[in-house]
Amino acid sequence: MTAYEPEAEHRLLLQSVVETARAIFDAQASSIFLLDETDGALVFEAVSGKGEGDLVGRRFPAGRGVAGWVLQSRQPIEVDDVDEDDRFARDLAESTDYVPRALMAAPLLHGDEVLGVLEVLDRSREVRTTLAAMDLLALFSAQASVALRLVRHGRRTHPAEGGPGADALGVDGLVRALAALRGERREAGRRLVGALEELLSGER
Repeated sequence: MTAYEPEAEHRLLLQSVVETARAIFDAQASSIFLLDETDGALVFEAVSGKGEGDLVGRRFPAGRGVAGWVLQSRQPIEVDDVDEDDRFARDLAESTDYVPRALMAAPLLHGDEVLGVLEVLDRSREVRTTLAAMDLLALFSAQASVALRLVRHGRRTHPAEGGPGADALGVDGLVRALAALRGERREAGRRLVGALEELLSGER
């Protein structure tokens, strides 16, 4: 049996969240930011799609852009046209070599503590799911919040030891939402569920 490596497993879960979010929404990109409390920056922790190979580890001011607004307000948001929203920081987007037309974002919370932000860029308007888009985004943010908290604190957590159980993670609701997927989108969903199972069991 392979030794359990918390940091690697939690990062696998983060990557699975963004990959599945991008697949389900048929989006151009999805990313997870971690708030670094030492300097107040938002740091790319996981990226799928545009910028996947280059953005992890990049840092941005937490007080700017739509992600910064979501972080400060602790409210999810969907922006249909970034050019019409004063919160969008075009210069920051241009620095990533991809400027979206539209985006969705949700805060990643643990109780009263804000951990970071989940973003989905340029989702397809033709995609139909069993849940409203923002409700589905909330399910993904629940998974990301758990993994992000464990990555940041660098410790291993089990449901039996007071950590998040399956109900708290919203796994059942997410599995139902993934059930109707086909092809690559279904495979991405299976990877996410597998990563969740590994996180909950604490071992391979």
